[in-house]
Amino acid sequence: MKSAVETLSPTRVRISIDLDFKDLEPHVATAYQTLSQQVSIPGFRKGKVPRQLIDQRVGRGAVLNEAINTALPEFYSQAARENEVLIVGRPNVDIKELKDNEIVKFEVEVDVRPEIKLPDFSEIELSVPDVELSEKDVEDQVEALRIRFGTLVTIEKDAASGDFVTIDLVAKIEGKEVEGGTANGISYEVGSNRMIDGLDTALEGMKVGESKNFTAQLVGMKEGETGEVTVTLQAVKKRELPDLNDEFAKLASEFETLEELKSDTKERLNRLKSMEQGAQARDELLKYLLDKVDIQVPEQLVKDEVHDHLEKENRLEDDTHRNEVTEEVTRSVRADFLLDAIVKAEEVQVSEAELTEYLIRTAARYGMTPEQFAQQLTQAGQITALMAEVARTKALAIALERVKIKDASGRSVDLSKLTPKPNSEEKSE
Repeated sequence: MKSAVETLSPTRVRISIDLDFKDLEPHVATAYQTLSQQVSIPGFRKGKVPRQLIDQRVGRGAVLNEAINTALPEFYSQAARENEVLIVGRPNVDIKELKDNEIVKFEVEVDVRPEIKLPDFSEIELSVPDVELSEKDVEDQVEALRIRFGTLVTIEKDAASGDFVTIDLVAKIEGKEVEGGTANGISYEVGSNRMIDGLDTALEGMKVGESKNFTAQLVGMKEGETGEVTVTLQAVKKRELPDLNDEFAKLASEFETLEELKSDTKERLNRLKSMEQGAQARDELLKYLLDKVDIQVPEQLVKDEVHDHLEKENRLEDDTHRNEVTEEVTRSVRADFLLDAIVKAEEVQVSEAELTEYLIRTAARYGMTPEQFAQQLTQAGQITALMAEVARTKALAIALERVKIKDASGRSVDLSKLTPKPNSEEKSE
């Protein structure tokens, strides 16, 4: 096989491929076998039809067409590797010459990744907001912990905003109870607006044992349609909080005194805010690079991705949405090209431990176990994409280490504090 590459633009090439017919012979044999399974000829079982009869019945041209269609991806990929062409998008193939038992010539036009000239990261200076931690931030965290250890006590009063209530709900549409529309013994905070529109208004002033009806848009209903909901108040409760003292600190933490608990809370919040500062620095660096670095984007690649996106949403005729999606896809493709260029320049490798850690964190965001998430990715053929994402994240972190970062007050930011350590369990209460 001979191949050559002609550059048509910074993001598109033409690959010319010349095949000796002997290179195509294995695919011709496969084509005959495939067609012999498809044709029915009296006296021959499927899969056992001789070549001569296939040529007579469907024609040698059909055989060659089948062989070429199966062979092209193999030779096209081989030519791309040999010429170090980084292909993206869908290829357009043109058969230029076909002589049976002699030669096959074809050309492939395809989008490619552009050459990207990366800047010297050590010359980049970025600014991020100061880490600001007030006493109120600490107090709010301690109060949130206190609320977690509070208890609900039944009281004799009408329901009001801020009360915790136990309620029963029944939903009906046109007088008929909705399937699964009954729920008993629900705990709910009046005024939180976390369930059904109109529920808080109905509960205000209700007495224990009383029922009220109100209308609301139920799950699955179209815009403007409503059903009837009956709410019955079973109990009113208030939350009693433990006193803020050393005994509470012992109950809610590993500390012996309230002051130790507050001190640890302050230190932890500082770490969390520093990590947030690191995330801001990472985002600022990506934005800076996308603004400053020349990154050509293949027009056809963007059009194909936008079309696929709109087709799934059944919104191909929505030009306004098309423009929005085009902007999003263009930015996403530019970011991927940029980060992949850093991966290549820095020779970034992803270890099994890094892949596992990323998988665990991502699975948690989707409310899945790592095993479930890994199985889903494998079934969808997304493991390679996940590895690419981990490599891009690692590459941006490597670049960030060389950037000069200062806060709004002009102080240098210590990057070692910005990146959470592996298996970190830092989280806000």
